[in-house]
Amino acid sequence: MAKQAPRKPAQPRIRMAKQNRPVGKSTPVREEAEPVVGMRLNKYVAHCGICSRRQAADLVKEGAVAVNGKVVLEPFYQIQEGDVVRYKEKVIRPEERKVYLLLNKPKGLITTVQDERGRKTVMDLLKGKIAERVFPVGRLDRDTTGLLLLTNDGELAQKMTHPGFKMQKQYEATLDKNLREEDLQRIREGLTLDDGPVKVDAIHYLPDKGKNTVTILIHVGRNRIVRRIFEHLGYEVVRLDRMYLGGLTKKDLPRGFFRHLRPKEVLMLKHFTGK
Repeated sequence: MAKQAPRKPAQPRIRMAKQNRPVGKSTPVREEAEPVVGMRLNKYVAHCGICSRRQAADLVKEGAVAVNGKVVLEPFYQIQEGDVVRYKEKVIRPEERKVYLLLNKPKGLITTVQDERGRKTVMDLLKGKIAERVFPVGRLDRDTTGLLLLTNDGELAQKMTHPGFKMQKQYEATLDKNLREEDLQRIREGLTLDDGPVKVDAIHYLPDKGKNTVTILIHVGRNRIVRRIFEHLGYEVVRLDRMYLGGLTKKDLPRGFFRHLRPKEVLMLKHFTGK
């Protein structure tokens, strides 16, 4: 028997779904900790749940990581027995338990670990609800809603965001005016933007919502790519919602809610990325 979705609050806020809600709290996926001695520094930082391994390499090169009190600029430095690693002067250690969260992001939140301008981020909304340190995989801009994965698995995050793995994402886009048939076909055939060519996997009208609303399936991960596709043709995206992310959907996940991935979903992502 279907259960009624909770009333939408006046202001978006994230809440952990209770077991009697449509979105049940599944058992978190547990993995054995990988030995750290001999581990490369960027991988060590990623395993601490700070960011992906690629981003960790950048942090090391920028001098944000110190080993035994000395800044190390080489991401491939291998961790030795007794090494003490600090990030922003705080000691960091690899997370012993991998956590995978699926969030239906509300509008108005920054998708980053912290914001220099003090704006509210998705991480602020997780405070007090998740013990482990997690970070967003990829980005949704402030005005975009929908599916966002957060984890402390730096290796999986790196692979999911790497262009070579072609992680598919599906969006529902509402435009400021009807999309002309010829422009729909131009998008299908591929466009060339300022930063190079872009080809979508599929794009269709949503007949029940009019010709100003389309679904677009894409694996390109460049910044604001969906909005820029339509801007290139003279349209403005007034609403953008990510409905699908690498096999994960928003089914039974209301806006502003999050849940742990089920073990079979984690396995699906790892199988897809070859981890």
